[in-house]
Amino acid sequence: MEGTDFYVSATKLVLSHSLLASGTLRLTKANQNGLLGFGSAAQPDYGLQFEGSLAYQLSRRFAVGAEYRSKPDNLGLGEDDWMDVFAAYAPTDFLTLTAAYADLGSIATFGDQRGAFLQAQLAF
Repeated sequence: MEGTDFYVSATKLVLSHSLLASGTLRLTKANQNGLLGFGSAAQPDYGLQFEGSLAYQLSRRFAVGAEYRSKPDNLGLGEDDWMDVFAAYAPTDFLTLTAAYADLGSIATFGDQRGAFLQAQLAF
């Protein structure tokens, strides 16, 4: 099964408050972001979903934030919304360290899909 998402997105950077806010409205039929196809016989129509993120820069090198994404449950498998919180630190201009906790809920009947994430990125 094939499908196409339609979306409109906006991002606002408020430098005076060190704040970045982003929001997206998505018209979709996707099951698990399209990995399990699009729509179903019982739910063939598009549904409006919301995605948003908010990040706050605590200092020149340290930021914290959160993201949220709603998702339709077209297949009746208990598809949950996704959310995460994160912190990123750039000790140098070439190295970024990121820590996050993500909660993806139930994915294709596998519950409790959540956990921590750690990343170090080196750029040249």
